[in-house]
Amino acid sequence: MADAKSVRAAAKEAKAQAKAAERAEKLRRKNSTDPADMGRIRQIRRAYEITHEYDKPLPWLLAGAFVGSVVVLLVIGFLIGQAIYLGILGLMVGLLAAMIVLVQRAKKATFKRYAGQAGSAEVALQMLPKKWVSEPAVAANKQLDVVHRTLGPGGLVLIGEGEPGRLKALLTSEVRKHERVAYGVEVITVQMGDKEGQIPLDKLTDHIKKLPKKLAPPQITDIKQRLRALDAVRPKIAVPKGPMPTNPRQVRGTRQAMRGR
Repeated sequence: MADAKSVRAAAKEAKAQAKAAERAEKLRRKNSTDPADMGRIRQIRRAYEITHEYDKPLPWLLAGAFVGSVVVLLVIGFLIGQAIYLGILGLMVGLLAAMIVLVQRAKKATFKRYAGQAGSAEVALQMLPKKWVSEPAVAANKQLDVVHRTLGPGGLVLIGEGEPGRLKALLTSEVRKHERVAYGVEVITVQMGDKEGQIPLDKLTDHIKKLPKKLAPPQITDIKQRLRALDAVRPKIAVPKGPMPTNPRQVRGTRQAMRGR
């Protein structure tokens, strides 16, 4: 009898703990800013809020896309005697048009948000198609000049950002290292920035996507495995992933970590 009571008590306690964990997880997801923790509606609302900070005409553009689509299809519906059918279709097309506008404006706002921040090339690399495999900050120096890498149909690409003079030496060193494992595959270099000969942040994604196709999927897989071997023997780089902070205290902390390499 005592054993039965102990089992029921343990089961009751386990159930209470499970409910508490579930409530804690719901609260975490509710307060999270990670899109993976958000529902679709919350993701859209969050994208709108962030985009609107850097794109003030956004509400009018979304309203124009929605209302314009509805009005056009309604007019056509009245002309052909199918106003109700085309009116409903207009609502769906209007929502789709507004979403397309939001996605396009969100991309532009993202580039505007991170423009000028060290490490911002990672933002552009995240917008490449899934057939591209990117690795941010594969190399860096104490002055926080950084080299990123992406591998895809257009080849093996090293993207440098920082002061052009220092960056040239850093890229040259990385090209030699990558050529040792690439086995005849050309290593393409790109400097990101707003100076002459550099690719601006908002043009970087398109520039990489437009590279002539050189590698088939099996070649990409093979090179990716060899790059892992290269990365495995590298010392760990004390550079945070993503765009680096602009707060002076945080920047000094990052530089001090780099000096300790």
